[in-house]
Amino acid sequence: MIKKLLLGSAITAMTFAASAHNHSTTEHSSKAHASTEGAFSPDTQRIKSHLFFLADDLLEGRDTGSRGHDIAALYIATEFAKYGLTPAGTDGFIQDVSFRKANLVQESPQFTLTKNGSTVDFAYPKQYLAGPSLLNVDAKVSGEMVFVGYGIVADELSHNDYEGVDVDGKIVVALAGKPSDFPSEEGAHFASGYQKQKYAVDNGAIGMITITTPKNEKVRPYQSRLSYIHTPRMAWLNDDNEPANSFPQLKGGAYMSEGAARTLFEGAERSLDDVYADLEADKVPKGFALQGTVDISKKSVHDTITSPNVVGMLEGSDPKLKDEYVVFSAHSDHIGFAKTVKKDNINNGAMDNASGTSVMLETARLFSEMSEKPKRSILFVSVTGEEKGLLGADYFARNPTVPVTSMVANVNLDMPILTYEFADVIAFGANHSDLQQSVEKAAANADIELSPDPWPEQALFTRSDHYAFVKQGVPSVFMVPGLKSKDPSVDGSKVFGQFLSTHYHKPSDDINQPFNWKAAETFTKVNAQIGWTLANQEDKPQWNEGDFFGETFGK
Repeated sequence: MIKKLLLGSAITAMTFAASAHNHSTTEHSSKAHASTEGAFSPDTQRIKSHLFFLADDLLEGRDTGSRGHDIAALYIATEFAKYGLTPAGTDGFIQDVSFRKANLVQESPQFTLTKNGSTVDFAYPKQYLAGPSLLNVDAKVSGEMVFVGYGIVADELSHNDYEGVDVDGKIVVALAGKPSDFPSEEGAHFASGYQKQKYAVDNGAIGMITITTPKNEKVRPYQSRLSYIHTPRMAWLNDDNEPANSFPQLKGGAYMSEGAARTLFEGAERSLDDVYADLEADKVPKGFALQGTVDISKKSVHDTITSPNVVGMLEGSDPKLKDEYVVFSAHSDHIGFAKTVKKDNINNGAMDNASGTSVMLETARLFSEMSEKPKRSILFVSVTGEEKGLLGADYFARNPTVPVTSMVANVNLDMPILTYEFADVIAFGANHSDLQQSVEKAAANADIELSPDPWPEQALFTRSDHYAFVKQGVPSVFMVPGLKSKDPSVDGSKVFGQFLSTHYHKPSDDINQPFNWKAAETFTKVNAQIGWTLANQEDKPQWNEGDFFGETFGK
């Protein structure tokens, strides 16, 4: 009921107002003026106001599908209407997304290995983990097992773990992660959960068991995963009311600890220690059959929820180029309440991502007040469900409200750390297209340098909302403030690390952090310059010749 009250009549009224006064100039101070030459002057007080509202306890952490997130979406749509943006959702500014939410019945998982007439019952969650099923409330799979190395098929890298092994009608057992010699960003694509499931299905498998590795234990120990066993899974629903990006052929699976996984390899032609020795020597182990059969089952509870994307459009001034769109995106959701007995259990998400959303809102306002608009149109997209797996962005990119082929570039704003005056920016993914030159030019116009990705091994290019646009062939960048500080006494890398270790996904990511509003102003100015440059340059951005992502998705 609250959603209909908030996002029904209110949005209808705003849509009418925006349509009646489209491209109107809102009242603004001289400080906020933006010239037609792109000399942007952001108003830090407005950025602060947006951020403090979106990160307020009232919104209860903006969890996907929650009342708090609905309030955030209403606020963003109201701001879009105030700026005179054209509503570009499916219902005014709103694009509602339906999701299936699945929770595991914690007492239900069962995993039995039968070998030579004897059985072993593995203990959940001590020895294995089983996430909820999005497809079946009562999921069961039984069958023989085949070890398939990492379970990756990457023809571009001359790698095929399924070569020479028969997994048709069987359950595959795959190592977590990817080979050490894979490039980080391409490797992140090939080793993603979705891709590994696809490779398994393409080869006829009916289930998938993933086992940890020594390297994986150093990065994310099995023990640390126990904190997330109550976390629901979500997927947006397609026109047939089925979860998107799912594989009905895979009936079940598990994630196994090192100790339990050893049992699966007993009696096989090679032990798990042999496999781990291959990894230590940087060899990719070949596949082989495992002895015995397994029976895996679990129960899940399903709910259907909705949560909105919010979309506003600034029409371009060029009769031809206005049919092309530069897309700004920022996620409005966060993770809601923390499971803690402490007094403060609200994950406010001030940096993640009230800050990025606030910068996008101020960028939209600056463009709306220009007397002469940029040549291309600009789309401002606030997406939901980022924390659930880039879901809102994926839905929008696959169900766009403008033709996907007309989106020439995406600039994504996610978790800018605005606590010190930075002297550079990082555009994750800029090296894959000629966006590199465009962003570099725009940054220079804001008296800021463009620095290369300082953590290429983390493959951050594949880990925020822009990647949903990449997978639809749109050249994209993920923008964050850089690690160079204008104050020599501040180590930007240390500040970033402290945020991750102290505040990331914790209730302390709130408005009590030491925000630097000059940094907020600079970051907004840089992003406005990027939008201005992309919207006015003669040629639309292109993938670099032979780039993996351009070749894979750009065609």
